[in-house]
Amino acid sequence: MKYLSDYNTPIFWAEGHPGLLDKENWKIEITGLIEKPVILNWKDLIEIPSKTVKARLTSVTRWSIEGEWTGIHISEISKIVKVKDEAKFLRVFSYRYLYDTTIDLNIAYKEKTLLAYKFNGYDLTEDYGRPIRLFVPYLWGYKSAKSIVKIEFTNVYISGYWEKRGYTEHAIFEQGFVRDLNDNGKIKPFP
Repeated sequence: MKYLSDYNTPIFWAEGHPGLLDKENWKIEITGLIEKPVILNWKDLIEIPSKTVKARLTSVTRWSIEGEWTGIHISEISKIVKVKDEAKFLRVFSYRYLYDTTIDLNIAYKEKTLLAYKFNGYDLTEDYGRPIRLFVPYLWGYKSAKSIVKIEFTNVYISGYWEKRGYTEHAIFEQGFVRDLNDNGKIKPFP
């Protein structure tokens, strides 16, 4: 199986590449409308049941890559922290807290939305969100924030990094064409 870089998947960090990140000492703070706020370290995270889904990450800049993504389903996190009924959105923050985004909890709980840490069986590298990223194959890629350090369950939508710069809040796919990286960048209709 191929890795993300084998497909010439673009590397893009709006807030600047983070350099090397220490996976073994990684922590994610989980707060908001929950009964049990917690900070999960890397050991905690990899002990949570994981799943692998075949799905596509598609950038608003019109490239798309399909593969097997492995990670933690958001429902597993919800069980740990006991999300309150009034929570309607999931807000995530990337390393250094410069990048954030918010998605509807209904999308967060969909089958293929994950906190992903592997692609095609390989650990993610810093280029693609090491050690763990939000993966939302139902929306444009700017909702799939990289290198997550904080998750907040909230009842209000808060515009994130790209939304404040004019990208749509909903990030719903628009019909058009994409470069299919699985097929050497061939232009194909989407969705």
